[in-house]
Amino acid sequence: MAACPCGSGGGYDTCCGVLHAGGAAGDAEALMRARYSAYAREDAAYLLRSWHASTRPADLSFDAAAAEKPTWLKLEVLRHAVTGDDRAEVEFVARYRIGGGRVVRMREHSRFVRERGHWLYLDAVQR
Repeated sequence: MAACPCGSGGGYDTCCGVLHAGGAAGDAEALMRARYSAYAREDAAYLLRSWHASTRPADLSFDAAAAEKPTWLKLEVLRHAVTGDDRAEVEFVARYRIGGGRVVRMREHSRFVRERGHWLYLDAVQR
């Protein structure tokens, strides 16, 4: 069984794979982890489905040349906070490398909303 890219310690099929196959995330952190795994697996369809309609791009492609594609290395969740009945924020650090370059550390503070029982990525804010 392949390890899940989100770093949960579980297998992909029983972790983020369940969400990628249509399951609902239990909270914003689970959705954020599934989105990280979707980037690692280049699952544009899941990323678009889990993105709020008000901020979702029309298209998402992973067509960059292989030398320019990130290799996702590690996810570290720093904070998950419920900020309202159907709102939450997740702060995380994702590490990746492009080609043979240095490891890049991307820190993001993401906001999520829940609509009709499903968590959706809204946007990232600077803190």
